[in-house]
Amino acid sequence: MNAKRGILVFFLIMVLGVFFMFGANTAQAKAIELSYSNFFPPTHIQAKLGDSWAKEIEKRTKGKVKITYYPGGSLLKGPKIYDGVLKGISDIGMSVFAYSRGVFPSMEAMDLPMGYPNGKAATAIINDFYNKFKPKELSKVKVMYLHAHGPGLLHSKKVVNNMDDLKGLKVRATGFSAKVVKALGGVPVAMGQGGTYEALQKGVVDATFSPIEVLKGWKQGEVVKYTIECYSVGYTAGFYVAMNLNKWNALPKDVQKVILDVNKEWIAKHGKAWDDSDKAGREFTLSLGNKIIPLSKAESARWANAVATVFDGYINDKSAKGLPAKDYVDFIKAGVKKYSK
Repeated sequence: MNAKRGILVFFLIMVLGVFFMFGANTAQAKAIELSYSNFFPPTHIQAKLGDSWAKEIEKRTKGKVKITYYPGGSLLKGPKIYDGVLKGISDIGMSVFAYSRGVFPSMEAMDLPMGYPNGKAATAIINDFYNKFKPKELSKVKVMYLHAHGPGLLHSKKVVNNMDDLKGLKVRATGFSAKVVKALGGVPVAMGQGGTYEALQKGVVDATFSPIEVLKGWKQGEVVKYTIECYSVGYTAGFYVAMNLNKWNALPKDVQKVILDVNKEWIAKHGKAWDDSDKAGREFTLSLGNKIIPLSKAESARWANAVATVFDGYINDKSAKGLPAKDYVDFIKAGVKKYSK
């Protein structure tokens, strides 16, 4: 009798073992696999934040979600990320709106030379703007969150003391910063950050319009000599983190909630990171012996007056296409004033 009982117990243990192994494999098979593309180099803080966001999602879903992260354009280059997310080549992507010219007419308002005080303010404003206007152009994806860098300044191989020194200067730019360059008398050269170091090094461009963080984050301080503090025309570039809409809709509700909660937390992290990066960029360029040139109050006003046509052009062009462009501009200006206090 004891032998029979022993055989039965052994049989039950074997059955339970097989059951648990099968169950574990099934659970593992059901893990939700997502891919995430980011064009920032892996060492850049904005790439690290994308990675930490992915890891936080995995942690809070207890492994129910697994995200494979592709920084540095290893899956999709910056200008290809939005289209790649739409087509499902990458489930999630982080890139800059300005890389997709004409695709985001409402969001282009953020790139205007508003005189943004810092990255924290610009990041708060871009999310306020999105929540206020919910632009139709972003309805094809699920927006995770948005962020924006600190004031875009001029970094040059040649000394620039005033607007006259900009005449004929070849300046790397994207989005509306290209229009700013032209309004100031420079020659805009459309280019992403990835090619800027080499372009400056080889003399393809003489200068670049970017936040000061690029001097360290993208090592561009090694190939420029001057930073011109043109805060009166300080623009920003808006960045998105977006998910393929079908992929988002297919996620379980509990997973969606986790992602939405993490999204809210990461907005402030990006704003702070932009400002920390600007501080590091300033320290880095000075450590190389580069010079920072502040504009006088009168010269700052001169630059601001020169770019007024950029605002007029945006409002006229987008209003003609049925967008409330003046409302966009007024809302952002009010935001700059609010967050500058």
